[in-house]
Amino acid sequence: MSIEARIAEDQPNSFAFTAENEAEIKRIIAKYPKGRQASAVMPLLDMAQRQHENWIPMKAIELIADKLDMAKIRVLEVATFYTMFNLKPVGKYFLQACTTTPCWLRGSDEMMRCIKDRYGITSGQTSDCGRFSLLEVECLGACVNAPILQVNDDFYEDLNYQSTGALLDSLEKDAPLAVGSVLGRSGSEASGGATSLNAIKPKKTAKAKSGAANA
Repeated sequence: MSIEARIAEDQPNSFAFTAENEAEIKRIIAKYPKGRQASAVMPLLDMAQRQHENWIPMKAIELIADKLDMAKIRVLEVATFYTMFNLKPVGKYFLQACTTTPCWLRGSDEMMRCIKDRYGITSGQTSDCGRFSLLEVECLGACVNAPILQVNDDFYEDLNYQSTGALLDSLEKDAPLAVGSVLGRSGSEASGGATSLNAIKPKKTAKAKSGAANA
C-alpha cells in the first residue's frame, strides 16, 4: 500500500494533546539527553493515536514534530514505516492478522477466510458497518500459539475458522472473549498439553526432611 493510500483524505483542522498527555509528554522527553528528543517520537505517536480514536491525523504529526524539534517528514517517515500506526480512521475493533509462516502453517488462512466471509473485507479495508478494520501483518511475536489475531491491544491465539467466528460474535456484542489461547493453552506448552518433566516429582529439601522428622 502506498503512503498516499494510508493517509486519510479528510483531516481535522487542528489537534492538541490533553493536559494529562502534555504532562506525560514532558516526563517522556525528560528521559532523553538534550538534543536527543527525537527518541521520543514513537511514544508520542502512540499517545496521539490513542487520544484520537485510534488514528493519527496530520495535525498531530506536525505538533509532534514541533515538540521534538524534528522535520515533519521525519515524523511521517516513522508513522508510515510501522503498521501499528494508523493514518486514517479504523473501526472500533482493529484486527491485525498475522499470516507469516508459523501462523500460516497453523491455519491463519482459515482465520482470514472467516473474517472475509463475515464482513467481505480483505487487508486494509473496513467493514460496511464501520466497526471492524482488517490489516494483514508480519510476525506479531507470539508464534508459539499460532495463529494469532490481534484485536486492538489484545492477542487471541490458536484460532481456526469456528473460533474466529465465535470471537467476532463476541466483539459484535461488545463483550470480547477472554484474551489468550482460545484452547486454554498455558504459556507455550504443546497443543496437547505439557509433554516433558511430567514424571519428575519435586525433591524434598533437607529443611523439609528435618521438619518432617521433628514432627
